[in-house]
Amino acid sequence: MAGERILLVEDNPQNRRLAQFLLKSQGYMVYEATTGEEALGLARTHLPDLILMDLQLPGVDGYAVTRHLKEDAATATIPVVAMTAYAMPGDRDKALAAGCDGYITKPIDTRGFPAAVQRYLASAREKGGGSGYGASGADPGCG
Repeated sequence: MAGERILLVEDNPQNRRLAQFLLKSQGYMVYEATTGEEALGLARTHLPDLILMDLQLPGVDGYAVTRHLKEDAATATIPVVAMTAYAMPGDRDKALAAGCDGYITKPIDTRGFPAAVQRYLASAREKGGGSGYGASGADPGCG
């Protein structure tokens, strides 16, 4: 649904530009953070419908940021989807154990990425989320 708010947390400028372009081309409002600390502030301020979280960030990593978000009542129900180049066995489980609601591998598949984001947003809406209130839940099978 156009107009949904997405917080994109990515420190790599090329990955951030590509993801931003793909998201905006689908009509999403995109907030951007390049550090974990910035992501926490933007999440609390804007209460996005979805957070796309790079796990390798300078300073506080994406795992720790996700745990903080899930422990904070104001942001706990916002779905967080890991976006990472980590693709080894067990990496997906580690992201989910940290509180991520899903997992998308990088490099970004430009054809599949918009559909994956839409599926995560649809899953959040089905669970009662949306309009900045999100909904955590099971991985809707993307990545």
